[in-house]
Amino acid sequence: MLLAAGGVFLADRLSKFLVVEVMDLGHLLRIEVLPPFLTFVMAWNRGINFGIGAGPAWLLVAVALAISAGLVWWVRHRAGTPGVLPMAWGAGIVIGGALGNAWDRVQYGAVADFLNMSCCGIDNPYAFNIADVAIFAGAGLIALKA
Repeated sequence: MLLAAGGVFLADRLSKFLVVEVMDLGHLLRIEVLPPFLTFVMAWNRGINFGIGAGPAWLLVAVALAISAGLVWWVRHRAGTPGVLPMAWGAGIVIGGALGNAWDRVQYGAVADFLNMSCCGIDNPYAFNIADVAIFAGAGLIALKA
């Protein structure tokens, strides 16, 4: 669980540092990577998902920390039960993503979303980040194995 959380957290932080700071997406606002499939678009998410549920950054950080602590408790109390390893990996992936986005809220006051993927004539108006993908994937893994 800790390896998964640490790996996701580091990948998320590194990607945001490279894209937002080094590539200066914070000022450029848009970088065509593999148009039309992948574009870096700067989006500051002040909400929970797609900007929905915006609230004080400290409150959303507290929610992320509480969810992370709850997942650690849940996995530790299932130790030794069949199928716990995939659930531990899933929980770790969610925790890494939650902590990556929480870090953004502390550093920037909002989550740095920048990945925009479109295809086949459909123009996706939303941006996301590695932490978002990890939270979705980890939750899916937990759901499949719980």
